[in-house]
Amino acid sequence: MTLTRIYLQLKAVLASLILASCANQKPNPEVSKDGKIPFINPHPAGTYDHFKAEPIYPKTSSVWKNEELLSRTDAGNSSVLVSLDNQRALLMNGGEVAMDYPICSGIKSRPTPTGTFYVLEKIVDKHSNRYGKILDSAGDVVNGDADSTLDAIPEGGKFEGASMRYWMRLTNDGVGHHIGHVKRYPASHACVRGPSAVIPVVYSKIKVGSRVTIE
Repeated sequence: MTLTRIYLQLKAVLASLILASCANQKPNPEVSKDGKIPFINPHPAGTYDHFKAEPIYPKTSSVWKNEELLSRTDAGNSSVLVSLDNQRALLMNGGEVAMDYPICSGIKSRPTPTGTFYVLEKIVDKHSNRYGKILDSAGDVVNGDADSTLDAIPEGGKFEGASMRYWMRLTNDGVGHHIGHVKRYPASHACVRGPSAVIPVVYSKIKVGSRVTIE
């Protein structure tokens, strides 16, 4: 066998070994297809730190609860902290977060006021005196976003105030915290809306006089 043939055989064996080695290599889990390193949450799953560290926070519609702390939260130790920037609210037990949930605050023309407020009244079945819809005499909606102080009601028609169930009044001029459609951006008439699965819990944990801080 000539040296040239031996060389060619060795080269073929070496090439096959390289190909086999490459085929057995697993993709690097540290790098995604676009070359970016995927996010790895450094906090234990289920913890509040883990929830807040997720890239989708605060825009997520998810709710975080500390069930054990929530069970010990009542009208004597609770307060609410609302973040307009994050569009989220915290039900607090003293200095600890019992629940973190999404909210929807006022639009630019009807902004939610900031500051420290105290719940003035609580009403489970509340309807707005000002905002709602106007129906004609046949019962058809002619204005679905009506202001009763500005918009005319047709003859035989009527105004129906928007539902604001589990109402917690914060100001004397009509701003409160209640169940409502929670978009992930400001969209209300100044009130702080919350999810229907959450607000009854908040309602049950606070009292008239409880502190609500909006910042």
